[in-house]
Amino acid sequence: METVRQGVAQWVVGRRIASVEVRHPRAVRRHAPGDVHFADVLAGRTVLDARRRGKYLWLPLDSGDAIVGHLGMSGQLLLQPPGTTDETHLRVRFRFSDDGPELRFVDQRTFGGLSVSEGGAELPDEIAHIARDPMDPEFSDEAFVAALRRRHTEVKRALLDQTLISGVGNIYADEALWRAKLHGGRPTDALTGPAAQRLLGHVRDVLAEAISEGGTSFDALYVNVNGESGYFDRALNAYGREGEPCRRCGAPIRREAFMNRSSYSCPNCQPRPRGSLRG
Repeated sequence: METVRQGVAQWVVGRRIASVEVRHPRAVRRHAPGDVHFADVLAGRTVLDARRRGKYLWLPLDSGDAIVGHLGMSGQLLLQPPGTTDETHLRVRFRFSDDGPELRFVDQRTFGGLSVSEGGAELPDEIAHIARDPMDPEFSDEAFVAALRRRHTEVKRALLDQTLISGVGNIYADEALWRAKLHGGRPTDALTGPAAQRLLGHVRDVLAEAISEGGTSFDALYVNVNGESGYFDRALNAYGREGEPCRRCGAPIRREAFMNRSSYSCPNCQPRPRGSLRG
């Protein structure tokens, strides 16, 4: 989502919305007043910025409101020249007064969506409960480390808790834990302060490297605003590498069930904590 935010910031910020075409009402189902109101309230508004909190993107407007977006499993925000053939799953089209590239919300499965947050330019109420991510300049390392060590849970579960830290999905959690030589089942209240701080450093490094590579695209639907896939999946050390040798010690990477998903780790570098059934 950070890669998408950067693209929107480059190509959309500062432009005035001429019109909005909602082609599928489900795409704006979170906008309670409905699709007609969604289009009407945005016409004539200027996009002032492109911001992100976790997997949510919001675009502050000159009205004091904000467009809030979540891509779900298959959503895409694409920039296309006017007149370009419509995508099969085009849901919402934004045209701008400069007659430049359109912003299109394309969503095959329609699990994502857009809405307008009234007065939400600074921070929409709908996403205020989501914690900052480690790339945010106002993220507090000290507060995170203290909160992490107060939790009575497993460290991977904590990394995926968006009320504690955002921006860390299943893939990036596994990668950070591999770098930190920690098993995801390690109790958070057993972590020392320095160990928690090192883990946070690895989380930040993984996110920075992923952003520089345009994200991680295992699915053709995960693309930036120009329709390009990311390449960080080529640099993964743990995730998706079951049975392949650990790049550090050579032991075969293991896969374990985790919250209806999978966790990948090195059995040698990341031993299961004592008393753990799953790890």
